[in-house]
Amino acid sequence: MSDEFALVPAVSANALTPPRNAITPFDAELSAQHRAFLAAATSDNTRRAYRSAIKHFLTWGGALPADEPTMIRYLLAFAASLNPRTLALRLTALSQWHVHQGFADPASTPTVRKTLAGIARTNGKPKKKAKALPVEDLERIVGQLANLATLKAARDNALLQIGFFGGLRRSELVAIEVSHLGWQTEGITITLPRSKTDQMGEGIVKAIPYGDGACCPASALRNWLALAAIASGPVFRPISQWGEVSMAALHEGSVNTILEQCARLAGLDYVPDLSSHSLRRGMATSAHRAGANFRDIKRQGGWRHDGTVQGYIEEAGRFEDNAAGTLLRATPRK
Repeated sequence: MSDEFALVPAVSANALTPPRNAITPFDAELSAQHRAFLAAATSDNTRRAYRSAIKHFLTWGGALPADEPTMIRYLLAFAASLNPRTLALRLTALSQWHVHQGFADPASTPTVRKTLAGIARTNGKPKKKAKALPVEDLERIVGQLANLATLKAARDNALLQIGFFGGLRRSELVAIEVSHLGWQTEGITITLPRSKTDQMGEGIVKAIPYGDGACCPASALRNWLALAAIASGPVFRPISQWGEVSMAALHEGSVNTILEQCARLAGLDYVPDLSSHSLRRGMATSAHRAGANFRDIKRQGGWRHDGTVQGYIEEAGRFEDNAAGTLLRATPRK
């Protein structure tokens, strides 16, 4: 049982049980090791999402283990107020709880799933997507940060440029350590020990060349490390109001906050539509417009599925590769 539900049964494998079921310190050690491995099988984000879902169900008045009628009442109670995708995630969490605890799964019965499908068809809404940050607007941000000439501006400049040109997720961005960096003649390499698409920890290497224009992520990063006197440990760190650099890494949520602050500084008019994912989307759409091919965009962003990248490319070319536009340009004005 993984600890996303904070309920871990005792290890039951015969190989871990000594004669006459005697309890020894060795058993406790193996049991703790087993719990650790089970916990490692689930990502931290998934674990948090599952815990939140279980808490929501219990707060509503549900009890575990549950039955099918309770699952249906739960769905009906939030059919109008919650996005069907959120309800689906919470059903998955409840299903996992029952399966791992050894109970019959009431969240996956045909009636419950059909009820959820009906809610989705009735109340479904388009998924809200973060707006892509075009490279031209990133350059505006970089220019504004350069004018500030502060320690925080140096950090934010490096953070946003590395996140954008590296096509990095915010979890990957804040996890970068100095030991992950490799300075090359052509630019910088960043070795990610683990990522969303590399749960087994085989390692992914991102290469970011030097830039000739307003943006140069490798130079921005070198400048930040020098100003903050960071020689080891986390690369991107909190800075106190007194200008003291923390020894710890930034929290994932800080990336959103930093991007929002910098976008407002640059006077961008779509700040509410931005999130840390805007950096990855922006890299993909801007790279496509600049002529990068599909394979290179997919590799830089570390996407597993072609469909995701294709969606970004189609977004970038909505007006360029547009049948209506071809007709409008071909029709002479009178």
